[in-house]
Parts: sequence; structure tokens; C-alpha cells
Amino acid sequence: MNMETNKIFAALLVAGIIAMLGGFISQLAMHPHELEEAAYEIEAAEDGAGGGHDGAPVETGPESIADLMASADIERGKKLSRACMACHTMDQGGESRQGPPLWGVAGRSVASIGGFAYSDAMKAHGGKWDVESLNAFLWNPKKTLSGTKMNYRGVKKPEDRAALVAYLQSLK
Repeated sequence: MNMETNKIFAALLVAGIIAMLGGFISQLAMHPHELEEAAYEIEAAEDGAGGGHDGAPVETGPESIADLMASADIERGKKLSRACMACHTMDQGGESRQGPPLWGVAGRSVASIGGFAYSDAMKAHGGKWDVESLNAFLWNPKKTLSGTKMNYRGVKKPEDRAALVAYLQSLK
């Protein structure tokens, strides 16, 4: 290395040390005062309902899509399934990707594709993928099944979930 490179390296090293020392000194100089009790109380609604600013209850799960299934648009579900194809295949005999293949998922036992590394939560879940279990899982996978590996936010609109479930039911 030449002298110029050494100077630059030394300057960066000294700047880093000064920044670290500044952090340590500020920690020593500041002594936050911890309160023994809250400075003010936040009152809950008397009926026990939580909610937003308008007092509406917090959503705890998906609405049923049973009534929507009769008019669910399979073609819309097919379009919505494009988001699923980032991790799943929809083809008969399709291979596992980040997620298992979805051909025949409706009516299939949960965590039943051999050779796919399901999460412990999914293995322990049991049951079959019926309309309501697919609805709940597609609504919010992480809330419905804590510990799932599925990294997807979910489908919020009940009409979209119904269309997607109808499409998944057609894959047989």
C-alpha cells in the first residue's frame, strides 16, 4: 500500500472510533428517568370492544365466503393466482418450489405432499383444505397459522378469496 491509501484508511478508522466514542459518552451523559407507573391511563371501551378511531371492532378473522362461492368468478381467480405462481406451481404433477404444488389442493389433506419441507406448524395443523380453511389461510397465512413458512400478506377482499378458492377447486 502507498502512503495515500494508508492516510485514507487511518482517517476512516479514526472517524469510526470517534463516532463510537460519541455514542458511549452520550449514553453516560443521559440518564432517562423510568416512571413507576404510567403518566396517564388509556381507557378501554366499556363493552370490551377494541377498534380504531371510529370505535369499530378490530378484525379478528376472515368473513365467510360460503355465500360468495356460488357466484365466484373462476377466471378472476385464475388471474389472482398469478401472485401464487411466484412460489407454487398450478400444473398437474407440478414440482415443489418454495411452496408445494397447488394442483388438487382443494379437498387435499393439509401438509400431504411428499418430499416438501412443511413447517412444524403446518404439519401439526391437520385437517383438509376445504372452502373455509382455504379462506382463512388465504386471508392472512401468518395470523391463521402462526409458524407457517408462507411469506404472503394475504387476500383481503372476500370476493377475491372466493374467486381464488373457486379456481383452486377447479384444478382437478
